[in-house]
Amino acid sequence: MNDHDPPYAIARTTAEAMLYLDLTACPDCGSDDAVWQRAIDDGALRYVGACAHCGAEREYLFSPPYQGLLDDVATFGGPEPSELVDAGQWLAIADAIAGEVPADVVRLVGQARVIAGPARRQEVVADALAVDEAAVEAERADAQLFVAPD
Repeated sequence: MNDHDPPYAIARTTAEAMLYLDLTACPDCGSDDAVWQRAIDDGALRYVGACAHCGAEREYLFSPPYQGLLDDVATFGGPEPSELVDAGQWLAIADAIAGEVPADVVRLVGQARVIAGPARRQEVVADALAVDEAAVEAERADAQLFVAPD
């Protein structure tokens, strides 16, 4: 146990803090669209932004994890439970993300051209081609089982 007693809810990572901000609607108009600026003030993570719909100024303060300051790696936390996003929100997010993944690989490759940047696109295409190649090899192996000997 440690004696870390933060004054604000702990943001385990930058990605988790941004997810919380995306999930938190403007109290004035209900919009969830804002551009955020991040700063570290007196050991607290400070996010300031204006609502894109009504212009209301918004500010949120988070404590960094006791292990140290956050980095910009796109992870959402560790073994400890989130203090920002509750279990129901995590399930809704997972469901929404899963709903964006196409069921067939050919469609995934096509979408990669549209939604991914060049580096990520190469990754997605390589993964899809690997799946296709594995399927072709499995088909060939199955076909050879039924080839009559010479």
